[in-house]
Amino acid sequence: IRLKFFNDTEEVAEVRPEDTVGVLKSKYFPGQESQMKFIYRGQLLQDQGRTLRSLHITDNCVIHCHRSRSATVTAATAALPDPSAAATGPDTSSLPLGAGNLMVPAVMVVLAVVWYFRINYRQLFTAPATVSLIGVTVLFSFLVFGMY
Repeated sequence: IRLKFFNDTEEVAEVRPEDTVGVLKSKYFPGQESQMKFIYRGQLLQDQGRTLRSLHITDNCVIHCHRSRSATVTAATAALPDPSAAATGPDTSSLPLGAGNLMVPAVMVVLAVVWYFRINYRQLFTAPATVSLIGVTVLFSFLVFGMY
């Protein structure tokens, strides 16, 4: 079978149909069995005792492998510092900067400016313009509250 990783690398695994998922993990990932997750045809292979034959895994099938950062880390490895964490710096991936993230504040500022002119310069706004401004404000409020 072929073991495919998320970085698009593959490794060929020599197994027998009688081998179990647990045997496959211990044979190719010794010491990391609890961190390895196998996915076959969209299903997570959780039962370590199931044989490859019972899962209908045949010659040249692809099993996707994922190494997770499990909470079952031993005390020895937990005491070691993670060199990749120190080199990366702060995590800014949760705050992507783009035009989509700035749309809500930009529309809020535009509405606030238009409302300022509506209140201070009433003579420039007709009744239909005021009703339209109220409608746009209500619609925008529903959209913002729906998003958040």
